Amino acid sequence: MKKLFIIFALMSFGIAFSQQITKNNSAETEEIAEFPEGGYQNFRKLIIDNFREKKVIGKGKEFCELKFIIDRDGSITNVTANGTNESFNKEAIRPITKIKTKWIPAKINGELVRYRFRIPLNLDFN
Repeated sequence: MKKLFIIFALMSFGIAFSQQITKNNSAETEEIAEFPEGGYQNFRKLIIDNFREKKVIGKGKEFCELKFIIDRDGSITNVTANGTNESFNKEAIRPITKIKTKWIPAKINGELVRYRFRIPLNLDFN
């Protein structure tokens, strides 16, 4: 049951923006970062398959926001999780750091740039 909530949360995850800012303080990315092996669907599946819900201690509904950066070389860096449940935060970070496949970096004006992602996660213990 818990996996269903994680799957739902991952299906609705949002892409934030590139870190390069234009004159009007908005990010304009020609090409967003892309996961090479099956795209976003496969990336989500890798997270779900490697998430160990038994490691999360809690009750009721828990929320966590996972953030990471796809660097210019395609590696995943600066992985953080913000939420009220520390065991959920810790476990949300673990599957992301296990993924060693490099992404295809984002581009602005043909130049490789860092790209920030956010993934909201929800877990229901009911």
